[in-house]
Amino acid sequence: MPATLITAGLLGLVFLALTIRVVSRRVSGKIMIGDGGDAQMLERIRAHANFTEHVPLTLILMGGIEYTAGHHSPWLWGSGALLVIARIAHAIGMSRPSPNPFRAFGALASWVLILGLSLWALWLGLVPQAAPHDFV
Repeated sequence: MPATLITAGLLGLVFLALTIRVVSRRVSGKIMIGDGGDAQMLERIRAHANFTEHVPLTLILMGGIEYTAGHHSPWLWGSGALLVIARIAHAIGMSRPSPNPFRAFGALASWVLILGLSLWALWLGLVPQAAPHDFV
C-alpha cells in the first residue's frame, strides 16, 4: 500500500512539526496544562488537534481503498498529495487572522477528500467486485 504509506509518512512529519510547535510554546510561556489564556498557545493546540481530527479517518479510508481496490490508482496518489498540502495549508492558516485562504483551502480540501474517499469506499464495499486479495 505505497500511496497510503508514503502519505502517512509525510503526514507523520507534519504531525511532529505541529507537536514541536505546541511544546515549544508550552516551554516558552510556562504553560503546562491547557492554553493558559494564551492566544498563540490556543492556536497551536487547535492546529494540532484539527490535524488529529481529520488525518486518521482519511488515512484509514485511503488504506482500505488501496487494499480493496488492489491497484495504485492515480486518484489515490492525488488524494494523498492533496491531503498533505491541505493539512500544511490549514496549519499555516491557523497562525493567521481569519478568514484567510490557507485555512479555508485546507479545511475545504480535507472535507472534500473525506467525502470523496468515503463515497469511493462505500462503492467498493457495496458493489460486487473481483477480489484482488485472498483472505487465508
